[in-house]
Amino acid sequence: MILDSIEENEQQQSIMVPMEDMDKADSSPDTVDELAMELATIKQPAKRIAIIGSRNLAITHQQMIETLTTALVQQGNTIITSGGSCGTNAAAIRGAMKSNPDKLKVILPQTIGQQPSDVQDQLIGVPNIVEHADRAMMTLADASRVCNREIIDDCNQMICFLSHTSKTLHTAIEYAEENHKVITVFYLD
Repeated sequence: MILDSIEENEQQQSIMVPMEDMDKADSSPDTVDELAMELATIKQPAKRIAIIGSRNLAITHQQMIETLTTALVQQGNTIITSGGSCGTNAAAIRGAMKSNPDKLKVILPQTIGQQPSDVQDQLIGVPNIVEHADRAMMTLADASRVCNREIIDDCNQMICFLSHTSKTLHTAIEYAEENHKVITVFYLD
C-alpha cells in the first residue's frame, strides 16, 4: 500500500514534454560543413586568435586576460588585437609581449599618432603594428568598428570580453558568427 502511494506520487510529479516542441538539430550539409571547419580550426596546433573586448575592466580581469594571452602565445598561437591603454587590448598586448612579441599583431583603428600617449608608449617594441591613415578623418567609434572587422577577418578564432550592454562588441560577435569563426565570449557583468 505504501509502495502504491509512492508510485502514484512519482507519476503525478513527472512532466511530459511533447516531442514536436523539441528543437531539432539542423543536419543540412551546410551545418555539417561548418562543424567540420570549426573542428579543424580547434585542432590546429597554432591559430590566429583575435582578442577584443571592453576597455573598462577590473584589474583582476585584466590580469586574467594577460595570463591567458601569455599561455596562448606560449602554445604557438598568434594574437591579433587593437591598441588600448587599458582594458582587454592592453592586457592582451602585455601578455603577448611577455611571451613572444613576434606572435603579436596590433591593428590600430587609425594611426599611432592619433593614439593617446599612454597607448603610444605601450606600443613601443611591438614589431607588427598595422596603422590606418585612411581612417584619420573617421570618428574613433566608426574606425573601431571597421578595425574590429579587420581583426576578425584576420583570425581563425575570437575571444571577446564584454558586458551585456556593449553594442559594438555584440556587433563584432555577430560579424564573427557570420564569417564562421570559432568564438568564445566572456561576459564580465
